[in-house]
Amino acid sequence: MGKNMREVDVVGIRFEEPEYAPVLILHEKDGGRYVPIWIGASEAAAISLQQQGVQPSRPLTHDLVATLLETFSHPLEKVEIIGVSEGTFFAELVFADTRVSARPSDAVAVALRTASPVLVSPEVLDEVGISLVEQGEEEVEAFREFLDQVSPDDFLGGGGPAENPGGSTS
Repeated sequence: MGKNMREVDVVGIRFEEPEYAPVLILHEKDGGRYVPIWIGASEAAAISLQQQGVQPSRPLTHDLVATLLETFSHPLEKVEIIGVSEGTFFAELVFADTRVSARPSDAVAVALRTASPVLVSPEVLDEVGISLVEQGEEEVEAFREFLDQVSPDDFLGGGGPAENPGGSTS
């Protein structure tokens, strides 16, 4: 892994109607495709709180992981989202001397806390990336509306699906 990986920006969390399922949105820096990853509610909250600069009174799990990495001098070099199979995404935390498998939501939450880059494999981008340029006007408008619907109040509910959107993406 690692060759031709594409860096992405973490756009944030959006909620898909009607179940209000949290979706992590990544945006390819050079190329402009969007990658939607359905994630759990607690990971969505951890990502959103970090992006909003909200400091919880006690460290969340992802804060703890970042603190452990710093305390034991194992800086996170980057996060790579390396694959997707039947709607389930696979990521790795990349260190100088090793890789650790992780769910993309956890990996991104830690990456945000350590200012580490997030990269996505070309295979994942080709399989699930959404390019607004290729879409018709209606799809673009629907996707932009989808990207706009989020607020901190959205995290007051619980539950939500795991890191699998509940079906195949093919």
